[in-house]
Amino acid sequence: MSTTSVKVFCKKIAANRFTMAILDFLLLFTAVYFGYALRFGMTIPRYADDWLRLSCIMPVLGVTVFALSGQYKTIWFHAGTEDYTRFVWVYVLSALLFLMINTMFRISVFPRTSFAISFLTGLFLCGGLRFSWRVVKSLHVRQEAQQRFRTLIIGAGEAGALLARDLMHTETELYPAGFVDDDPKKSGCQISGLRVFGTTSELEDIVKRESIQVVVIAIPSVSGGKKREIYDTLSPLGVNVRILPSMWELAGGKVSISELRQVKLEDLLGREPIRIDLEDSMNYIKGKRVLVTGAGGSIGSEIVRQVMHNEPSEVFVLGHGEQSIYLLNESLPGLNPIIADVADQVAMSALFEKIRPQIVFHAAAHKHVPLMEISPREAMRVNALGTRTIARCAGKFNAERMVMISTDKAVNPSSVMGATKRLAEKVLEHEQRNFPETKYMAVRFGNVLGSRGSVIPKFEAQISAGGPVTVTHPDMKRYFMLIPEAVSLVIQAGALGHGGELFVLDMGEPVIIREMAELLIRLCGYEPYKDINIVYSGIRPGEKLYEELFYDENSVNSTLHPKIFVSKIKMGDTSSGTDIDTALEYALRYPDESYGVLRRLVPEFLPIKV
Repeated sequence: MSTTSVKVFCKKIAANRFTMAILDFLLLFTAVYFGYALRFGMTIPRYADDWLRLSCIMPVLGVTVFALSGQYKTIWFHAGTEDYTRFVWVYVLSALLFLMINTMFRISVFPRTSFAISFLTGLFLCGGLRFSWRVVKSLHVRQEAQQRFRTLIIGAGEAGALLARDLMHTETELYPAGFVDDDPKKSGCQISGLRVFGTTSELEDIVKRESIQVVVIAIPSVSGGKKREIYDTLSPLGVNVRILPSMWELAGGKVSISELRQVKLEDLLGREPIRIDLEDSMNYIKGKRVLVTGAGGSIGSEIVRQVMHNEPSEVFVLGHGEQSIYLLNESLPGLNPIIADVADQVAMSALFEKIRPQIVFHAAAHKHVPLMEISPREAMRVNALGTRTIARCAGKFNAERMVMISTDKAVNPSSVMGATKRLAEKVLEHEQRNFPETKYMAVRFGNVLGSRGSVIPKFEAQISAGGPVTVTHPDMKRYFMLIPEAVSLVIQAGALGHGGELFVLDMGEPVIIREMAELLIRLCGYEPYKDINIVYSGIRPGEKLYEELFYDENSVNSTLHPKIFVSKIKMGDTSSGTDIDTALEYALRYPDESYGVLRRLVPEFLPIKV
């Protein structure tokens, strides 16, 4: 009979509560017999009456206690340590209850030695019955291991050990063959019955020698650089690489097969996301009316999600595209959706007068550099005039704080988009003077992975189409962040700011776009330049080879967080708020003049023409 047939048969028995109760009764009956038989040399004529009475009472009492305590509801094929521990306590309770009843009513003579033998024998037999289901399952899983993928787990720590046990006891396509760990003391040792083959420096030899098909990185705290090193080693070997997310992603610290995922680009960029403890800094949102503009976008929608977790009294989500706001409202019940244009001064004034937001997160903006190069009026209308409109309404209607999303492209801008965001920063400085009771802040960061404007979706679409992947220049570099950490910075800024600050995140080293494209091609299972080609389309109007974070690093100060820096929003020229207002109105009235007006308002704007 195959282990599969045995398993099916045993599973039916284990699932039948009545059958389990009968088996427990027979095993406890046997335990009482052995208690007398071993004590009196396998003959019990002298205590035959006592033995018969106890052979009925003790098993009946034991089965009754088991039933009342829910023992027959336990699925023993999937039982864990806590289930077996609970069984022992219930068994001890039933034995003590029996002793108490027998002492009070003197039902039968039960020598202490006989009771001890019966107690231990019953524990061994009933406990063994329950453990046998796991043994049968384990044998079945091991027999089927030949049809499963041999899996190597990198990381023989707690997370790796928990994952290995889960893989061994679950019917999945993966079966653990062993571990790799950089702690030399663990090499050659066994964890969960599996051997630690060696360190990651021996990874290539181990994969080949052990015929490994899947490798799982099970070190939640591993750095991005180390992940990249491991992936680069494994990529030519043709093995499938999966990863256990970081503990930050594993919300409850759960480690199981369901948490495994394929390696993603952000895992390998060589920089670690900035983790910010928002428990205290989010308190300023609690019980407040919050308005998020641009709420349908990648950044805006994430702001909404994080804000919603911190008990605001109301959240108003404003966007110009109805579909994105509709989808956000469907995914997060309890929002107040608003379809409007942030540059519509009449509509915004009426809105602020009606809802009186206490906190404003301003994420609405045009962000695509090439498109704004051919639409400078629209960039000025939304990015500059829209910011002025929202900022002025925030001050006029007594908002406590306003936080604007800016960009690293606003530093020495070479594009219309960057220049209009720089102008928006200047607008905030003017409104801070006009409305000192409202705290205005800007947050400046680079590109975000996963956003709709990111280059990643474009690369993925090109790879799916068979290539080629287009990169503007082989030396093009950009800073990248993850959306959750970017939003964490935005919300942190709202807590740290006292008015007029510009917050900047230390985003580590910039990423070469060409290398990112090569890595993404490999992640999709292809070989760069062989399966999928990369071609260079040339730098587009307004694009730099690399971005900057600060105008003057000497004027930047640290904050309570080591990766967040702050400086005052500086005008950079002598333009007054009235000058900006007049110029904006003129540029919008005469679209052909908008480009020249922008250059006058932002003298540091140095266009790059191709």
